[in-house]
Amino acid sequence: MKAIIITQPGGPEVLQVQEQPRPVPAAHEVLIRVHAAGVNRPDVLLRQGKYAGADDVAGTVPGLEVAGVVAECGADVARWQPGDRVCALLAAGGYAEYAVVDARHCLPVPAGWDFPAAAALPETVFTVWHNVFQRGQLQPGERLLVHGGSSGIGTTAVQLAAALGSPVAATVGSEAKAEAVRQLGADLVVNYKEDDFEEAVQAAGGADVVLDMIGGDYTPKNLRLLRDDGRLVFINAMQGGKAEFNALDVMRRRLTITGSTLRPRSADFKAALAVEVERHVWPLLAAGKMKPLLHHTFPLAEAAAAHEMLESSAHIGKLVLLVVE
Repeated sequence: MKAIIITQPGGPEVLQVQEQPRPVPAAHEVLIRVHAAGVNRPDVLLRQGKYAGADDVAGTVPGLEVAGVVAECGADVARWQPGDRVCALLAAGGYAEYAVVDARHCLPVPAGWDFPAAAALPETVFTVWHNVFQRGQLQPGERLLVHGGSSGIGTTAVQLAAALGSPVAATVGSEAKAEAVRQLGADLVVNYKEDDFEEAVQAAGGADVVLDMIGGDYTPKNLRLLRDDGRLVFINAMQGGKAEFNALDVMRRRLTITGSTLRPRSADFKAALAVEVERHVWPLLAAGKMKPLLHHTFPLAEAAAAHEMLESSAHIGKLVLLVVE
């Protein structure tokens, strides 16, 4: 089979198409004929050799989410059959014509959806559900602030929170991105290149939960604008992991600082998360209350170009590789 290989840690050019043996599913796994694979920020960090839980990445096939058709089932797999249309969360291996995955990490492609849209679901939806609704404990009526509101994670978080009854604020870097995020359900959008997001959100009454992928000097601002008992949730720290803040203020206002990375978590954790996502999110997809915003698709062989676009932050929503066109 053809697959994209990280030849060594580095820039997009280290992503190369190579022939690889088709993987064989273990008893608890399914083999998926991949039709489309999502491209995500952790793929970039993995390619660079910087992702949590990844050391020697040479020879690794990146890709955390796919959609396709079940080609083969392991002996212990009960739910799925060859021919089933599924999307799945992977630890790696998605940028390929075939991928194996724990059967419990698969979910059905929503009725009427094509594979590129379904491939844009697992990594972002699993990440948002765990961090915003499980760790952040966002409740209907509470305000969510999403940094990077036009990213794949951001557009997912905005839609999901709005669909479940929360007002949403978001930060973006252009007016085009601001308009797109408003259309997805955000009632307050701040262009951080023109305005101070802390002032804007404070003027709107603050936030109960902040989903942050920036870190650095955003951290004390995030904490200051949280309401009492507010929660700050980190999923990345693109400006750096170190920051100064007033611990006494955290204590006085009973703030919670938390965060997570998904890829290193156990198979059992991801299986339990898949159950929660299917129970709470899949009905919203079926009802048309949310859908991934696809910015651009690339042929599998152009994975490097997809990474270049992702790193440029020129996109609005998701980037997807087309494996079967």
